[in-house]
Amino acid sequence: MELWYTEKQTENHGITTKITKTLHTEQTEFQKLDIIETKQFGRMLVLDGMVMTTDVDEFVYHEMIVHIALNTHPNPKKVLVVGGGDGGAIREILKHPEVEKAVLAEIDGRVIETSKEFFPQIGGKLTDPRVDVQVVDGIKHIHDHIGTYDVIMVDSTEPVGPAVGLFEKGFYQGIYDALKEDGILVAQTESPWFNADLIRRVFADIKSIFPIARLYTVSIPTYPSGLWSFTLGSKKHDPLQVEDSQLKDLDTKYYSPRIHKSVFQLPKFVEDLVK
Repeated sequence: MELWYTEKQTENHGITTKITKTLHTEQTEFQKLDIIETKQFGRMLVLDGMVMTTDVDEFVYHEMIVHIALNTHPNPKKVLVVGGGDGGAIREILKHPEVEKAVLAEIDGRVIETSKEFFPQIGGKLTDPRVDVQVVDGIKHIHDHIGTYDVIMVDSTEPVGPAVGLFEKGFYQGIYDALKEDGILVAQTESPWFNADLIRRVFADIKSIFPIARLYTVSIPTYPSGLWSFTLGSKKHDPLQVEDSQLKDLDTKYYSPRIHKSVFQLPKFVEDLVK
């Protein structure tokens, strides 16, 4: 008998993949957490029925939420990740030697612990001495740390359940206040195919708060539609104006100095969302 896992991504569309076994399942305080073994993508972390990360394609998301911002900011010493309990963003942040402290603010401690156990290649850097792991509401953390961070990354789940507040204008204003005078925000902002209204709204909110707002896209096969977006808000530094000599050539699989500016060249239907 064959076993298949299907994520219903919209009311009319889903993605399905063949699995061999369920490695772990539990109901945490905040969400349903499952870890399954798939034939195509290796181990897969699923929260409330939605794919969060996999062994095979995780590097795309984690590299691209991190390195655009950290290669744009000239001296990012203190960085915050809101969400991101799997630890992948933290792993990428630590590739930048100028970062002195990387703070993880994840509301669900069970995501952190199971990721360290089942995805050591993703969450294995959470014990690094430069990392401060806090099981805390990211919204509260933001409001308690005014003027603290050089870069803040919002590595959230989809805008349902505990992550709803991470897509609201008040949250982005809180991030602006928690950033230093030349700080940068980057947030995952879903699929242009399935979440056009959300992208349009979030981009408008960030643009109304930050002097510089940019949308960029990447290809992630296990995320809805495969085309994924990130929105960057900056107080001072523009990722399109950064000197090429400032773009560090890191140990990466997707990000490179050559791709840094090219991801901001949007398909016209995506460009129209942010006009």
